[in-house]
Amino acid sequence: MLLLRVLMLSLLSGGSARVVQNFEIECGQFFANRKSPTTFAEPQYRQICQTLSNVPYYATFYDTGKKIPLYSAYKFKGLMDCTRQDKWYIEPQLDDNNASPDMKFEKDVKKQGLGIHQALNDDYKNSGFDRGHLAPVYQAESQSCADATFTLTNAAPQNLSFNRGQWRKLEENIAIFLNSECKLYTVYIVTGVVPGASQIKNRVNVPSHFWTAYCCLDNNKKCQFSKGFIGENKNITPKEKTVNDLKTELAKLYNVASFELFDRSTEPPVKKQNV
Repeated sequence: MLLLRVLMLSLLSGGSARVVQNFEIECGQFFANRKSPTTFAEPQYRQICQTLSNVPYYATFYDTGKKIPLYSAYKFKGLMDCTRQDKWYIEPQLDDNNASPDMKFEKDVKKQGLGIHQALNDDYKNSGFDRGHLAPVYQAESQSCADATFTLTNAAPQNLSFNRGQWRKLEENIAIFLNSECKLYTVYIVTGVVPGASQIKNRVNVPSHFWTAYCCLDNNKKCQFSKGFIGENKNITPKEKTVNDLKTELAKLYNVASFELFDRSTEPPVKKQNV
């Protein structure tokens, strides 16, 4: 009975898993109507509830073969003016099923064969690419959440000028718009990449595109505002699209029949938007 009570307390504490079988169940709060974007069934993909100090902050769909995330999904709760840290975590459970459910600094993980299923800090050194956030600091819901975005499972090789220029400007403009226009709604964002044809260090895929989309969900579970953006991984301005048009383009780029971003039942209405 004592063992059972300990097990139940462990499960209820939220520290039971970070790499999970079904992130709609384990951390579905980061998806509109608890429905994730499209996932793929191939064995290299992992579903991650991104957890720091036993608190989940966002969800990531990760490709262990290409060693980059396909997308991260999160909620926007306003402009928080969070600061950036200069160290990056990794996900111990990707290389060791018995490891801690929390993200850890690489130096604190003692595992032979570390990095078989994920990128490491050395992969980015002198690569000519930034570690480009998917869930970004500027849109984080708290300082702890901002810290949790600094995991390599939430980053992909991004053109330096693009990351520090047009893409950063887009992240900020979206956050400013949502902070102004969607205060009455629950805001869901999903940001992702399209794998490209090259690698850094013969290990980590360099994406061809970065993309993002948001949905301002009302009390009737409908998107009152929504928009998508996509840009090639170079320092050019990302293109603005409707969510439906972004879905169509991503389906072509991923070479799949369809690709969903938000629960289809949200049926976003057409509204004029500045961002």
